Amino acid sequence: MFTGIVTAIGTILSTEQRGDLRARIGAPLDPARIDIGASIACSGVCLTVVDRGGEAGDAWFDVDISGESVARTVGGMWTAGSKLNIEPSLRVGDELGGHIVTGHVDSIGEVVLAERVGDSWKLAIRARAEMSPFIAEKGSITVNGVSLTVNDVRDRPDKTCDFALNIIPHTAEVTTLGGLTKGDKVNLEIDVLARYLKRMQGLAAVG
Repeated sequence: MFTGIVTAIGTILSTEQRGDLRARIGAPLDPARIDIGASIACSGVCLTVVDRGGEAGDAWFDVDISGESVARTVGGMWTAGSKLNIEPSLRVGDELGGHIVTGHVDSIGEVVLAERVGDSWKLAIRARAEMSPFIAEKGSITVNGVSLTVNDVRDRPDKTCDFALNIIPHTAEVTTLGGLTKGDKVNLEIDVLARYLKRMQGLAAVG
């Protein structure tokens, strides 16, 4: 489980196609705190550490990425040189600073607006029709692994929706979101509470 509070920006150092895709990711972490078999979120995708090394502040770790994960995430993100938002899984006693995030990407969205407003960035992201019922004003959503609050939602005739986000300077600096431009694709994960509420609503309608 994660909170969507990114702790570092990592870089894919190399990839190797085996049965699955093996990626080596470099990040300014302490390898002594990265356990083999531990879960780590990479731009919103929960992966398992299979090897690690380096030194404090200049660590690397290896993960295996299944074909299913590659297919469900932004195309081209699993290539050498790509930047990723990194978040280790929650430990007992950690602060729950964002919202509950599972690290399972639900859909891919597209940036339709990226502009500076004051010192912040305003982003508008278009979500697919199957995602629209789960996105609400002032609700939570995870974009490339970052926990964010939805400022506004505009429904469209084709049942897709555009939702607006405000990216403060700190978030733009410590995540990859500050580099997003119009047309970029992003990994989206809906709020787990919204998921259960939608399920309960569906069961109530059947009953």
